[in-house]
Amino acid sequence: MRFASLGSGSEGNGLVVEAGSTRVLMDCGFGLADSVARLARLGLQVSDLAGIVVTHEHGDHIGGVGRLARKHKLPVWLTAGTLAMAQDLDGVVVQVIDSHAAFAVDDLEIQPFPVPHDAREPVQFVFGDGNRRLGVLTDTGCSTPHIEAMLSGVDALVLECNHDAVMLENGSYPVGLKRRVGGRFGHLENSQAAALLRQLKHDGLQCVMAAHVSRKNNTSALAQQALAQVLNCADEDVRVACQSAGFDWIRM
Repeated sequence: MRFASLGSGSEGNGLVVEAGSTRVLMDCGFGLADSVARLARLGLQVSDLAGIVVTHEHGDHIGGVGRLARKHKLPVWLTAGTLAMAQDLDGVVVQVIDSHAAFAVDDLEIQPFPVPHDAREPVQFVFGDGNRRLGVLTDTGCSTPHIEAMLSGVDALVLECNHDAVMLENGSYPVGLKRRVGGRFGHLENSQAAALLRQLKHDGLQCVMAAHVSRKNNTSALAQQALAQVLNCADEDVRVACQSAGFDWIRM
């Protein structure tokens, strides 16, 4: 099992997860040509994908889904709430999922779980192949006992480190936007991500990747420092999913 990022941040998100011969794209916030180019960077064509799973309806996650899925006849899995708010899915084969029920896409088992975020019915996912499990958590304003239960025991974790509290407070965002980003239905702050990681840390956790790092309200160095303190490793040993290039394949 392996995974790689097309890019991560407010300008577009996409994560490819592979188990056996099955590859699924989680979210697509990029234009059609850009998505194809980013997949090619990972050695993939769109035809290599079995489909797209969507976390929620915000443009940086769903903005490119309709065009990619329609052109290449890819099925799309998403919650009823996300579907109700989504645009540009005409002509797309849609599978509505229960936010608490696991489903299978060929060799991949996918377990959605609900998260507190300012969307209609947002979810994140745990991906598994029967042996290894990858947890993904971005676009959540806070952790919950259910989130911790769902991510408990994962072998790898893609974890949001969206902003630094001081940078957000002193930054250029309007007050209302600062409150939204920093609120319990916004995005995880570095220290919140570290606190969650501390609850999940175990000997079998092979890889932790910082993701959805804000360009205006955070730095990669601050995100790395926050997670490295929990993992007892050097800051540079914590990898960061960047907006422009995501990250290359990581094998579990």
